[in-house]
Amino acid sequence: MEAEPPPPQETAVLLDFIYRLGQAYLACGEQTATVELLLRRIAVAYGMRNARVVAFPTAVFVSLHDNSGEKVTLAACEPQLLRLDQMADVYALGDIARGGKLDLREGLERLAAIRRQKPRFGRPGLLFGHVILTIGLALVLMPTFTNVAAAAVLGLIVGLIKLFNRGGPVMAIPLPVIAATTVSALVFLAMRKGIPLEPIHALIPPLVTFLPGAMLTLGMVELAYGDMVSGASRLIAGFIQLVLLAFGLAIGAVLVGYSPEDLVYAAAQYVKSPFAGLVGVLVFGVGVYLHFSAPKNSLHWMILVLLMAFGAQRLATIFLGSEISGFFGTLVATPMGYLIQLRFKGPPAVVTFLPSFWLLVPGALGLMSVTQMMSDRVAGLDGMVTVLFVITSIALGTLVGASVYRGLTETFGAWQLQIGRVGSFFRRDDKR
Repeated sequence: MEAEPPPPQETAVLLDFIYRLGQAYLACGEQTATVELLLRRIAVAYGMRNARVVAFPTAVFVSLHDNSGEKVTLAACEPQLLRLDQMADVYALGDIARGGKLDLREGLERLAAIRRQKPRFGRPGLLFGHVILTIGLALVLMPTFTNVAAAAVLGLIVGLIKLFNRGGPVMAIPLPVIAATTVSALVFLAMRKGIPLEPIHALIPPLVTFLPGAMLTLGMVELAYGDMVSGASRLIAGFIQLVLLAFGLAIGAVLVGYSPEDLVYAAAQYVKSPFAGLVGVLVFGVGVYLHFSAPKNSLHWMILVLLMAFGAQRLATIFLGSEISGFFGTLVATPMGYLIQLRFKGPPAVVTFLPSFWLLVPGALGLMSVTQMMSDRVAGLDGMVTVLFVITSIALGTLVGASVYRGLTETFGAWQLQIGRVGSFFRRDDKR
């Protein structure tokens, strides 16, 4: 039985709730086509069968029709992403609303409360979580003592910078430049003092939370779905973020007396422990859990997805090369995220597979390439082509992984239906 259209005064409340929930979904980094689908389903659940929704990365347009006519709203969205605990609450609220069982005024209050809620682990969690995830990524990239020690110090400094600016929209845009400049100046100052550091592997880990790997990948996914405006805008925004970071790194080098060319060094030779990467993934997962305030009972799921994505990527790197290894990482991570959410009643998929994007670090490759363009344009452009392959492979892995999960779910669902029919037939036969 279909829901009846709400009265005009309730339509205004529904319109307000839908566009505010759309803003929250976009602040979770959700794909625009998915946002449109989810919001239309909520409108149908509350009796609006002719709802129209158009979403962009920074805006959402909603049109509802009731017995009194058409009501329209267009709302801008904040570019800042929510924390993982807030994302989980937004998706949980949306699930209730799609069932048509949520009081809309209560839903508006809950959305406002989600926006206001403080991090689960407070300021210490934000700060030390950033230090821990920086150390974890250093163990994955280059597990030398000096590199890990530098990651701990620089991760603490960048964590303090982010903590000082928390909730400050004025400094949100130049913050990556400030952080990159600070990190670059300290790294090259340490090198001048004789500390053996390899610049790129020392610069990347403390800046990982600024790298737009997920944004670039999502832009490629949206282009694949035909959302040209959203996909192109996310790609441009991600590239600009890389340029800002590279600009900050160059400024830091110049302040200490180096040139931008000194940012690019040949990687140093070192003995790599076979277990350092796995330990790094575990440490990285704990750091993400603390810094991004992940919801309760999500740590083990996050680490499981991280380990599977990391293992798939490393195996693919050995046999097929690094350019397409990201495909296999996200091919594993994406269906695992949905499986954990829908079959094991775990946290939302975005909570478990979003850290995998940060670990796969397509943005780190992009940052290296943009930095190389300052000294060697040919090498930098070659590097950007490599980045394009890496991001495309990750985006394709995300698409295929979601399709694989959907196909398996439909297949197993059909099997369960057939088994249920056979079982009911034999039960009826026994009664006879």
